[in-house]
Amino acid sequence: MTPRVAVIADDLTGAGDTALQFAEAGWTAELLLHAGASTAEVVAVTTDSRALAPAEAATRVRDTTAGLLDAGVPRLYKKIDSTLRGPVRAEIDAVLDTLGPDVTAVVCPAFPAVGRTLVDGTLLVDGTPVADTSVGRDPVTPVTCSHVPTLLDAPSVRLDPDLGPEDWARAARAAGRVVVVDAADDADLDRVAALTAALGDRAVAVGSAGLAAPLARRWRQPAPSGTALVVVTTLHSATAEQAHRLSASGVPTVAPTPQQVLDDDAWAEFTATALAEAARRPEVLLLQAPERGDGDLAADVVAARLGKLAARLVHETDVTGLVATGGDGARAVLAALGGNGIRVTGQVAPGVPLGTVVGGPNAGLPVATKAGGFGGPDVLTQAAQAVRQAHDDSRSDR
Repeated sequence: MTPRVAVIADDLTGAGDTALQFAEAGWTAELLLHAGASTAEVVAVTTDSRALAPAEAATRVRDTTAGLLDAGVPRLYKKIDSTLRGPVRAEIDAVLDTLGPDVTAVVCPAFPAVGRTLVDGTLLVDGTPVADTSVGRDPVTPVTCSHVPTLLDAPSVRLDPDLGPEDWARAARAAGRVVVVDAADDADLDRVAALTAALGDRAVAVGSAGLAAPLARRWRQPAPSGTALVVVTTLHSATAEQAHRLSASGVPTVAPTPQQVLDDDAWAEFTATALAEAARRPEVLLLQAPERGDGDLAADVVAARLGKLAARLVHETDVTGLVATGGDGARAVLAALGGNGIRVTGQVAPGVPLGTVVGGPNAGLPVATKAGGFGGPDVLTQAAQAVRQAHDDSRSDR
C-alpha cells in the first residue's frame, strides 16, 4: 500500500510530533529514519537538515521529495520548526522546485498549544517575538528576525473570517508562490487548513505540528457525507454573530420572515423552499429564526415551527446530524424527532456537548447543542463538522 500522506521534517523529533497529530486523527502513521516501503497511511521522514547550509539542506529535501513523488504519495506536508530555526526558505523552495511551477506553499509555523503564535506576521513565543527569546541566541541556528514575511521574503495573506476557503484560495494564488498566514489560536489554524484543502493538489502545507492537526482531520477519508442541519432559534447576540459567520462562509441559509411563521399558507411555501434547498445536499444548511421585531412573534412559536421543520428535513432529506442552539429550540427539535434525550459522548467546545438522540425513530442521530451565549465565533462551523464526522464514524464502526 502506498502512503496517502508523507511528512518531510527537518529533524527526528519534529517528524514524530507531526506523525502523532495524524495518529490522533485516526490515521495509521509511522516515523521512518529513511524514506522507504510502509503499510501506514502516513509516513514521516526526516532529512536531518536543520543545521545544514541552505544549499545542502535543499539538496536533501529535493531528493526526499522526488523519491516520495516517484513512490506515488499524493500529499506532502513540509514540517518546519515552530520557531523557524534552520534554512526554512531553502527547504520550501526545494519542495516547490520538485512539485512544479503551479504549486503554492502555505506557510504557518504557529502552534498555539505550546505558545507559538503568528500575529501580524510576527512569530511570538509565549507572547515574545522569537528573535528576543533564547532562540535568537541559538548557537547553531539562531533566528534573528521575528517577522516571518521578511525572514522568508514572502507576502502575508490575511484570511478574512467573513469570507470562505475558495476566496482565501484565490487570494493566496494571486499573492505569490510562497505565502505566510497568521494564526493566533486553533480556530485560525483550522482556517489555514481549510485554505490548504481548498487549494487541493496545487498547494503544499508548510508548518509545525500545530497546523498538521487540523489538516489531518480535513484530509481524513472517507469524507463525511450528508448534511449537517444547524437550527438557530435563539436571538442571543453571540449566536447571531456565529450564525452570520457560518452564513458568510458560503453555507446556504433559509430563514423565514415573521409573517411566514405566523401564517399557515406562507409557512407551507417556506417549508417547500427549505426542503428544496436541503434536497441539494449541501454539507451544511443553516435554518435560522427571524428577527422578532415588535414582539408579536413568541419564542415558543418560533421554536415549535423550526423544530417540526427540522424533523421533516431529517425524515425527507439526507440530514445526517443536527446542531441545535438555545434551550427552547433544542428541546423543540428533540421533541419533534420523537426523542426522549441525548446520550452525551463528548464535546465540540467547552459548553457545547456532542452526542446522539436517544429514543424514537431517529435514535442514534448525531446532535450537538449550544446555549445562546456559548462558544467562539466559529463554533457553529465546528459543531457542524463534528456531527457530520460523528455520523461517518458510526457508519465505519458497523
